[in-house]
Amino acid sequence: MIARADFAAIARWVPPNAKVLDLGCGDGSLLKYLKETRNAHGYGIEIADANIIACAGKGVNVIQMDLEAGLSEFEPQSFDFVILSQTLQAMRNIELVVKEILRVGKHGIVTIPNFGYWRHRLQIIGGRMPVSRDLPYQWYDTPNIHLCTFVDFEAFCRDHGVHILERHVMCDGKDVSLLPNLLGNLAVYRFESRG
Repeated sequence: MIARADFAAIARWVPPNAKVLDLGCGDGSLLKYLKETRNAHGYGIEIADANIIACAGKGVNVIQMDLEAGLSEFEPQSFDFVILSQTLQAMRNIELVVKEILRVGKHGIVTIPNFGYWRHRLQIIGGRMPVSRDLPYQWYDTPNIHLCTFVDFEAFCRDHGVHILERHVMCDGKDVSLLPNLLGNLAVYRFESRG
């Protein structure tokens, strides 16, 4: 299995045998990767029928439900990590989703594409909405409704009582440390509630 670059970054933060909840788990690839590399166990949450079937085919425990309705079926702090990988920008109520991540998990991990990436900025200067590997949709068919930059996400966290513990910025799978909001196209954040 060829894993996405953000999978390895996420796995570095997940200790062996951790209990994980993967929100918007898609076909279950991340949970399968975490089970194989970290012996993690837990559940995926997904809404699409085809992805539910794909998860079952991979042996991934999956629950079909809508994240936008909250995670009331789960007890507070019932998971070590709650992960939302490249799905945050498609959520209608980001405040609720992040609040629920921190209610059910001891730590949250999100992966977000960067709308401020230099190639995206050039496309906007050229008069077009950005289309890239990380933002692969046209403006009229995109599921992404809340595009942001890394600076935007970090400001959101400050304003909503979220303490960022670590950030890993990448561009096409390679680490980025210089001018991350300009040169990075994807970032993974590990955070907790500011208590």
